[in-house]
Order: sequence, then C-alpha cells, then structure tokens
Amino acid sequence: MAAEQNHDSAACKRVDQGITRVFQLLGKRWSGPIVAVLVEQPAYFTDLRRAVPGISERMLSDRLAELGAAGLVLREVDEGPPLRVSYRLTEAGAALEPALRELAQWAKVHLPEASAWPETSLERPGRVRA
Repeated sequence: MAAEQNHDSAACKRVDQGITRVFQLLGKRWSGPIVAVLVEQPAYFTDLRRAVPGISERMLSDRLAELGAAGLVLREVDEGPPLRVSYRLTEAGAALEPALRELAQWAKVHLPEASAWPETSLERPGRVRA
C-alpha cells in the first residue's frame, strides 16, 4: 500500500478535559436539544416539553436541574395565579449559541437523517434505549 500509516498508540493525543466536560453534560440525551430550544427564547416547562418531542416530564425535569446546576439554565417561578415555571439560559448557556449553530450546519452537510443509518443493536425492536 502506498500510504500506510504508522498507528503508534503513544502518538495519540489524550482528549482535552474541556471536551470531556462538555460531552459529559451536553452529550446526555436531551440536553443539547433543550439548550437549543432555550437559545431561541425563554420557555415555560410545558412549552419545552412540546418543543422536544419524545421527552418525558421526568427526564425534562432532570435535565433542566442538571443544566441549572452547571450554570447554563435559570429556573424562574411566576407566582401567578396560575403558578408557572419558566426557564432561560444564563450568560454561559447563551454563549453556546454559535457552537450549536455550527453543529446544526455541520449535521445538515455531513450527517444523514437517522433513517439512513445502518441498523444497530440499539435500534432493534424490543431493545430498551437509555
């Protein structure tokens, strides 16, 4: 072969700790889409639930709590009546907008629709997905 590469494991650079932290938080299912919705505007809990198809109330609540603990989302209670809870991005959360827009553009160009992906064991009927 003309251009065979030497794959010496010692030459492989260790993953950046910042990337690790980002994907530990935003790599969790639903976290990225929640932030993407909130980039557009603050939203009430019920509106967020409608904006992210397939997410359960419990999962939305859990993810919002995690994003809040990470300093990306603020929870605000409107005393009402009726009592309503809204969510908005903090300055740190809003700073993700350019990266999210770039990722969305990259996906349009380089990532086919999920229906075009080969079937994996996670997609087989009867298999519960995390």
